[in-house]
Amino acid sequence: MTSTPVRLIFAVFLMALVGIYSSTADAADEREYVLGPGDIVRITVFQNPDLTTETRVSESGTLTFPLIGSIQVGGQSTLTAEKTIAARLRDGGFVLQPQVNVLPLQIRGNQVAVLGQVNRPGRFPLETANLRLTDMLATAGGIAASGADTVVLIGMREGKQVRREIDVPTLFASADLSNDLRLSGGDIIYVQRAPMYYIYGEVQRPGAFRLERRMSVMQGLATGGGTTLRGTTRGLRIHRRDAEGNVQVFEPKLDDLLQADDVIHVRESLF
Repeated sequence: MTSTPVRLIFAVFLMALVGIYSSTADAADEREYVLGPGDIVRITVFQNPDLTTETRVSESGTLTFPLIGSIQVGGQSTLTAEKTIAARLRDGGFVLQPQVNVLPLQIRGNQVAVLGQVNRPGRFPLETANLRLTDMLATAGGIAASGADTVVLIGMREGKQVRREIDVPTLFASADLSNDLRLSGGDIIYVQRAPMYYIYGEVQRPGAFRLERRMSVMQGLATGGGTTLRGTTRGLRIHRRDAEGNVQVFEPKLDDLLQADDVIHVRESLF
C-alpha cells in the first residue's frame, strides 16, 4: 500500500509535468500565425480528402467549412483554429477523431507597414503571434544609413490608438527588452531621417553630415575633414534656429555640442 508521502510526491510530480506541458503548448501557440480578415487558407482533414477546402477569412473573422458551416477563426492562431474545427467536426458526429491542418496560403489580414528610412520599406505579414519590433525591422532590411536611432510605432491596443517612440540603441545597450514591443496587425513602423548638420567655408569636405549623439563642434569639423590650409577654427560661426524659427548666429567653443540643423561656417584665416 502506497504511503501518504509517496502519493503526495507523485501528485506534485504530475502537477509539475502538466504545468510544463501547458507552458510548452502556450509557447508553441504563440509561435503560430494568427489568422486575420482577408487571409486565404487551405484546410485538410487526415484521411478525409473530400473535406479539403481553400477558403478566405471574411472581414468579420469567419470562414465557411463543409458540414459545419460558418466558424469564427479571426484572431486565433492556426493551432487554435485547427482545434476549433476539429471540435466542431467531432461534436457534430461527422468525423470521430479529426486531425485538422490549417495552412495559410496568402497572408493579407495581419500585416505591418514599415516606412521611412529602412532598406526595404513595405508591408510585411505577422508570420507568428509573438513577432516583435526588432524582428520586423530585420525583415525590412534594417535601418538605413540615413535613418534615425528612434523608431515610431503607431497602432491600436485595446481599442485605443497608441504611439510609441523607441530608442533602438538604448534597447540593445540594456538588458531590459520591454520596449521591444510585440506587434499587432495594422501597426505602422516609421523610421525618420537622422538629424543632420552642415558645414561650409574653408573645410576639406563641405556638405551635410549625420549628427551623432553628443557630437561636439570639434568632432563635427573632423567629420568634414578639418579646415583647409587657408581655414581657421578661430572665429567659427554657428547658425542655429530657435524655437520660433529665428536664426541665431554665435561663436561656439570647440567642445560645445552640436544640435540638429546647425550650420557651421569656417572662416578664412587673415594671416
